[in-house]
Amino acid sequence: MQQTIKIGFVTLLLAFAVSCGNKDNSSLQKKKDDLAKLENDKAALDEKIDSLRSEIGRMDTSSAAAQKPKLVALTTIAPAEFRHYIELQGNVDNKNVSYITPTGQPGQVKEIFVKQGDQVHKGQLILKMDATIAEQNLAAAKQQSGSVQAQLSLAQSVYERQKNLWDQHIGTEVQLLQDKTNVESLQGQLKTIQANIQVAQAALNQTNVYSDVNGTVDEITIHVGETFNGSPQGGYIRMVDNANMKITVTIPENYAGKVARGSSVNVTIPDINQSFTGTISFLSESIGATNRGFTAEIKVPAGMNVRPNQVALVKILDYEVPSTIVINVNTLQTDDQGKFVLVAAKQGNTLVAKKRVVKIGQTYGDAVEIKDGLQPGDQLITAGYQSIYDGQPITTSNTGI
Repeated sequence: MQQTIKIGFVTLLLAFAVSCGNKDNSSLQKKKDDLAKLENDKAALDEKIDSLRSEIGRMDTSSAAAQKPKLVALTTIAPAEFRHYIELQGNVDNKNVSYITPTGQPGQVKEIFVKQGDQVHKGQLILKMDATIAEQNLAAAKQQSGSVQAQLSLAQSVYERQKNLWDQHIGTEVQLLQDKTNVESLQGQLKTIQANIQVAQAALNQTNVYSDVNGTVDEITIHVGETFNGSPQGGYIRMVDNANMKITVTIPENYAGKVARGSSVNVTIPDINQSFTGTISFLSESIGATNRGFTAEIKVPAGMNVRPNQVALVKILDYEVPSTIVINVNTLQTDDQGKFVLVAAKQGNTLVAKKRVVKIGQTYGDAVEIKDGLQPGDQLITAGYQSIYDGQPITTSNTGI
């Protein structure tokens, strides 16, 4: 019996809690609905008040004159140039980065004649490798050449004597031909040895490593006693020609139809506080699979003290109108009819604010292009417009109005 009473009591409590929860939820929703209705009513009333004020201002000149004019600032609309830029971050790159390498076989470094940061001209001696073997090969080839040359001189003397005897019908033709063949064989040997001398001399010359560019020694990773082959694994000397620099930037693929080779650019190097204008000199044809962009290059003018990998701020011109209406974006307002501005207009002897619905084009920074709704000569309200309604009397310090 007691258990039955407890179960009934618990059930009653649960029912009461559910009822209270439903009541609270219902009350909250009602308050939200009431608030939304009041906000809609207020917006409608504000719009009606503004409309009535405007109508009264147009119809009742005495009423308009009685209102205290609002102080504003005016700007006369005039055609101006409008430009839109794509703003991206790039970096300074070098078109001429070269690695000094031996022209022949790798060799042991005997002496290095430059250090990091040195200015080097093309053809300057950079490094000398061990020339012992090359010198020995050259000396052996020259010695062999001298020996064969002596044999050839003797063979030619024998041949000439044998030929003189043969001309006097003394001796045999076989002996003459053998002497002649011996001369020709030694001449062939001498020619081969002379070619070997040239090869040995070239190998000796290649132990001296020269710069093939003008530039600055950017990095040296090889040391005396190490084997030099010009590769990152075997040590290298890197040369940079800072007289031929470029800016590289990756442009997102959605701008592919707006940027072309020859497009105007403004470039700023923040680290050195320098800027320049130029054009895109190179544009890649393919879109990167990872970054979904394409690469553009801009040549850096000569004389700028830039360094590889410095950050560059790049502005690419992608839209330009030589003559159009341009206003400050802050003067642009929005209502249920769209975008509008306020201009000053004469209503009888009173200067009043007038609403102008406008059609906008591109926006860049604080400038917005106006395609329709304003004309040159219009007086745009540029200060004090925030609390002004259509038809409200205004005043300005401009005496010409």
